[in-house]
Amino acid sequence: MKISKNAVKTGYIITDVLSAILGWLFFFWYRTQVLENFRPGKFFSVEKSAFAIALFWVLVYAFWGFYKDYFRKSRIKELYHLSSAVLFGVVSIMIILLLDDDGTRNYQRYYRTTALYFIIHLIISGFFKVLYLSLVKKLIQNRLITFPTLIAGSGPAAWEIYHDIRSNNPHLGLSFEGFVHLGEKSPAMEERTHLPCLGHYREMEGILEQKKIEHLILAVEATDHRHLEEILNITEGKKLIISILPDMYQILLGLVRVQHVFGTPLIEIKQDLMPVWQQVVKRGMDITASLLVLVFGSPFFLAVALVTKFSSKGPVLFFQERIGKNGVPFKIIKFRSMYVDAEKMGPALSSATDPRITPWGRFMRRTRIDEFPQFFNVLIGDMSLVGPRPERQFFIEKIMAVAPHYRHLNRVRPGITSLGQVKYGYAENVDQMVRRLKFDIIYIENMSLGMDFRILIYTVLTVLGGKGK
Repeated sequence: MKISKNAVKTGYIITDVLSAILGWLFFFWYRTQVLENFRPGKFFSVEKSAFAIALFWVLVYAFWGFYKDYFRKSRIKELYHLSSAVLFGVVSIMIILLLDDDGTRNYQRYYRTTALYFIIHLIISGFFKVLYLSLVKKLIQNRLITFPTLIAGSGPAAWEIYHDIRSNNPHLGLSFEGFVHLGEKSPAMEERTHLPCLGHYREMEGILEQKKIEHLILAVEATDHRHLEEILNITEGKKLIISILPDMYQILLGLVRVQHVFGTPLIEIKQDLMPVWQQVVKRGMDITASLLVLVFGSPFFLAVALVTKFSSKGPVLFFQERIGKNGVPFKIIKFRSMYVDAEKMGPALSSATDPRITPWGRFMRRTRIDEFPQFFNVLIGDMSLVGPRPERQFFIEKIMAVAPHYRHLNRVRPGITSLGQVKYGYAENVDQMVRRLKFDIIYIENMSLGMDFRILIYTVLTVLGGKGK
């Protein structure tokens, strides 16, 4: 009988709750009975606070990403990541709850108490996590938990990867549903593996949904590498793990990592662009910065609005539909920088000498002042401070005809500023948009808070220097 993956996740969370309560109660028992006598602070009760503490620890673990891809976790790596999460959680609890505690009136005792709770919680939580993950791995080995898997490819590479995983990697729990071919249908693949051919790779989108595929293995021959980009475009945004069989050059370049000594060498294509905690911090920065700019910048906005109103006829603000994360359209807000009815002949990109731009609008574009109302888009979640610039559907279709990999940009929220914007600037035609796309792809594949900070600094320098176009 198969075990529900949701039930396993619920069990993992319950285990963390129980270990957190046990660690909290044991910590106070050890302090009162073994180390010292003290009177608890007035702000909390040990027993009543236990469940609140447990909820806090679940949030910390979620923030650290412990509840993502927990079926394939290494127990050693889990303990390594656990130590940093426990340090953060313990310090937070000690600052919030125990500063009022009679047992922490001097620094020496306070540090000793902090170290005590850190050790107790790390040992108890680590023990339960390793025990539970060992149980999950046992369930996977016994095939009570499996992951529907599809192979893209039908040549010798596909045969070898199938037999290697079946023979040497039962711990992965992969349940092969079939394969898709890249060119001519190959009966040899069916004969060698007894897997059904589910169709051509261009039909993969429907196959993934019908078979509820969770793991895709790209066993592509050297002569078929031209199909890789199209396959990745088809699977863009799908919730599945994608692995690719590497060639010798990728192995020599050090791109291949195996989790087990006898594991099959595969390159896992990264789906999560940022760790969970960085995603939370990034969104927190977006909200905080937007509120600060909108509140404290309101006098400046009013001045810009008045100049815009009296410099040319038309509304102060300009609204236009753009495409955001996951292809969802939204209305972008800008200060109007063009004359009214500038696009009465149809959508068109602007240039440095565009006669549709007003004199005041030209200054706003150089200094990026026209972008400031987009902080409202950031606040409501349509955009981020940093991310690829959002485009109109009309131009996206033109870009996609030349560069289908543009759809990778839909993985993230568009931004007020981007690496493409600071490196390339505004694009004046589709060819320039395609060239700028390279920088946006580089950003997405290297997303981090550090990258965002660097882009923001470059943007500030551009605004102050009036170097925009």
